[in-house]
Amino acid sequence: MRIPTLFAALALSGGCATPRAPVAAAPAAPVAEARTPVTILIGVDGARPDYLTPTIAPNLSALAAGGVSASMQPSFPTKTFPNFWTIATGVRPDKSGIVGNKMEDPRRPGEQFTMESTDPFWWNAARPIWIAAEQAGIRSATMFWPGSEVAWGGSGKPDHGVYAGGAFASDWQAFNPAINAGQRVDAVVDWLRRPAATRPRFVTLYFDDVDVAGHDHGPGAPETDAAMHAVDAQIGRLQRELAALGQPANLIVVADHGMAAIDTSRVIPFDRIAPAGSYRLIETGPYAAIEPLPGQEGALATALSHPHPHMQCWPKAAIPARLRYGTNPRVASFLCLADIGWTIAPTTPTRPVKGGAHGYDDAAPDMQALFVAGGPAFRSGVKLPPFRNTAIHPLLRQVLGIAPDPTLDGDAGIGSAALR
Repeated sequence: MRIPTLFAALALSGGCATPRAPVAAAPAAPVAEARTPVTILIGVDGARPDYLTPTIAPNLSALAAGGVSASMQPSFPTKTFPNFWTIATGVRPDKSGIVGNKMEDPRRPGEQFTMESTDPFWWNAARPIWIAAEQAGIRSATMFWPGSEVAWGGSGKPDHGVYAGGAFASDWQAFNPAINAGQRVDAVVDWLRRPAATRPRFVTLYFDDVDVAGHDHGPGAPETDAAMHAVDAQIGRLQRELAALGQPANLIVVADHGMAAIDTSRVIPFDRIAPAGSYRLIETGPYAAIEPLPGQEGALATALSHPHPHMQCWPKAAIPARLRYGTNPRVASFLCLADIGWTIAPTTPTRPVKGGAHGYDDAAPDMQALFVAGGPAFRSGVKLPPFRNTAIHPLLRQVLGIAPDPTLDGDAGIGSAALR
């Protein structure tokens, strides 16, 4: 019969085929967010420039090869708080008011500043970079940095721990040594996972591991090299986390000072220098900050005026100009500075003196500090001549696009050589 043949022909021609549903288009691939570069200032306490080797610090060495590096001169005194505050503010300790890890102020008799002091009274003379950034509309976050837990600009007595009128970075963490290096990196990465509206564009990150090892074991000890290697590994992990986020970053890695080896054979007992009852020691170590007791100014001045092996002493007004130190009222009445590797002690130590110390002349080779930077803002493969750490704040202003501040001690000179 011809009918099946006809149906078959129609079927083959599509004349009676069931209409097909339209095929849905494949969903478009998500467009990657174009992130604004973040600037991360990383402080590695106690890291000397000679720690920057491919064996000890492979990630930082690679950052230096693709960016810029230098030996950076700290400010006197070569202590942690004066120098990290100088890096943050762009002014020397003599102007910033943070003239030591311990100090006194004649306006606050009977009170002493220590590294736990957060009263803005001690800090308000110089504005840190995170406050300058916030005032310029740049959201900032501080994962530890000396002074970052201070209500900058605040005043009065604290009300439930809060000073009136004080300002902070938008996000900040109070220093806690129990929070290890890896957890500090995790906190920074978590901040950068936020939506753009609450994501910081400037971040600080601080590591104290190298300084701790340097004090305990000395520079160049295997333990100190291992601490530097571990911090370097965390910086490498931070770089990988940033890459996974698609987050471009300008990394600026700095140290506050270097480290010198010390030992028991190089100790100066101060009680053999000045008569008992004539002085009060505020700080000792590589340098001594000394105040005369009432009525003993002449006796102390006479004792300190004599030549002393491995130590120089000056009244405040005669401190050498090269140290750029001595005009601030918080600087003690007398300063004694030991030769590199020597220790000024209150009396003859009863325990061995060993490991490392810092606080010496800021021009001493062992006191020089590490500087490495890299990222989209920086040139590649540039070795800068040595420069002072007062230049870091102006450099940060350039990278962040903040107007220059002519009141700073550091100029923007390294920017022209370091930046694209």
